[in-house]
Amino acid sequence: MSRENITFVKDFFIVGFPGLHPNYYALLSAVMFFVYLCILIGNGIFLLLFATHKCLHKSMYFIYLSLVLSDVLFSTCTLPKIIARYWFQDGTISFTACFFQMYLVHYFGVVNSYTLAIMAIDRYIAVCLPFHYHAFMSNRNILILTIVVWVFAHASCIMMVVRASTLPYCEANTILHCYCDHVSITRLACTNRMLYSFPAFVYAMVVLLGSLAIILISYSFIILAVFQISTAHGRLKTFSTCSSQLIIIALFFLPRCFNYLAANIGIIFNADLQIAIIMLYSLLPPIINPLLYSLKTEEVKKILIRMIKKGKVDMT
Repeated sequence: MSRENITFVKDFFIVGFPGLHPNYYALLSAVMFFVYLCILIGNGIFLLLFATHKCLHKSMYFIYLSLVLSDVLFSTCTLPKIIARYWFQDGTISFTACFFQMYLVHYFGVVNSYTLAIMAIDRYIAVCLPFHYHAFMSNRNILILTIVVWVFAHASCIMMVVRASTLPYCEANTILHCYCDHVSITRLACTNRMLYSFPAFVYAMVVLLGSLAIILISYSFIILAVFQISTAHGRLKTFSTCSSQLIIIALFFLPRCFNYLAANIGIIFNADLQIAIIMLYSLLPPIINPLLYSLKTEEVKKILIRMIKKGKVDMT
């Protein structure tokens, strides 16, 4: 092995927000811990309801289940370390653990992108082809589709991580981020990273823009169908459902696309602001998704109301 391909770095150090004053470390770690609890509780409620109520074993909720699992697992692989960084001043992460975290971060991001695309297709068929919904979106078809998504997302992410891990890392080991991802890690390589970063950038754009195209096409047909609904109440109800979902979709896709473009075409802005934006679009959807996609639905609300009423009766 040539000397320029040798890696000397054994550990990385996660900085988080480089401009944050130490006086605010405890506050930030408490906020991150609270966010993590909200994600676990909100998504955990749906997981509990799904596991204990067979009436929720429907195609739509199987898609929600995929989204919930990827949200919880993404948050679990990222938040504990950054909480430890500020709570216990422990930002060190081993070389292997860092690349494993990188793999998980991108893997769950890909799963989320594809799941949101499947969800848009599900809504399109429900609104535009309601008589064919049970044939196209049966439990069996949805299970197969979600399994394919979870399996297919592995291959490309593994390849990206393997290519990045073989780069030489000589001295720099400070990660200006709250977790290990491809951009922040490959920046530390003591070699020309373009041959490695550009294919990863192309793949990210294919996943993001491909999923986003499916979503936009689906919702375009949904909006056209809504205008054909005869009653104002029906149009309002459908628009209300679509608008809330589109907000989350926009929050998930648009900042990610901008971040990847900025990182690869040389746009530079304040590191703390950039990291704050990344953390916002990474953590806000897992908090809001349970409210919009599961807990807001009529069936789930009825189950929760029954459980609350039953709990009150038992207490009395």
